[in-house]
Amino acid sequence: MNQKGSIAPILLGLPVGLLIGLGVYTFGYARGASYMTDDPAACANCHVMKAQYDGWKRSSHHQIAVCNDCHAPDGLVAKYFTKALNGFNHSLAFTSGRFPDDIIITPRNHRVADEACMKCHDDLTSGIRATRHEGDSPSCTTCHRNVGHAH
Repeated sequence: MNQKGSIAPILLGLPVGLLIGLGVYTFGYARGASYMTDDPAACANCHVMKAQYDGWKRSSHHQIAVCNDCHAPDGLVAKYFTKALNGFNHSLAFTSGRFPDDIIITPRNHRVADEACMKCHDDLTSGIRATRHEGDSPSCTTCHRNVGHAH
């Protein structure tokens, strides 16, 4: 066998091995499969999110909404794309140690949460939205900061 033929399995095996290792870590140690559910306890898998989880349990919404109701958009693809994007960003931040002490919602996730507020409370917000210019949507958490996560 020539030298070129013996290197090919190694070059193929390395990325396959890395993917298997990453999968075992993600779905084993990091409880990755739990994030595919709607169980709010999955959000508390990471100690950084414990305060948000505890705040949600004390909030006015804990009996009617779970994390995904407010933090994931409608639709199967959009929901799991958002969950995957957030999971990747969280993993990168926690693995590298580059995350703020106080969790700060991203602009994209803030829009997702505001859209969820508007959808569930359409009867209350339609009048407010009607007075706005096109594209000028109100931010619910400006006035209602403690609704989803009692602080």
